Amino acid sequence: MSKRILVIEDTENNRIILNDLLTNAGFEVMMAPDGAKGVAMAAESRPDLILMDIQLPIIDGYEATRRIRSNPELRQIPIIAVTSYALSGDDAKARAAGCDGYVAKPFSPRVILAKVREFLK
Repeated sequence: MSKRILVIEDTENNRIILNDLLTNAGFEVMMAPDGAKGVAMAAESRPDLILMDIQLPIIDGYEATRRIRSNPELRQIPIIAVTSYALSGDDAKARAAGCDGYVAKPFSPRVILAKVREFLK
């Protein structure tokens, strides 16, 4: 059975790129266009991993991550921040919110796949 990845990303082009990349690598992909929907989908579908944009509508990725981490049934799901917030300290801020990993945009397909596989081994 393939691993399921929830991509929480508001930019359609990024969703398309990540969907193509991950499905071609053999993963099952689910998409959420905003933080609130992402939290709801995480609770409903219990993915094996979450790719979390930070700059999201309704609730941002930091708050979405905190809400997922506050649910005991979801707490162990790895969350990787995939964000254009790439200034010094932004990775620490993502980790402080509960993200396990961090990838800056624009990302290399090789880098994102390596990071996904690192957390799903």
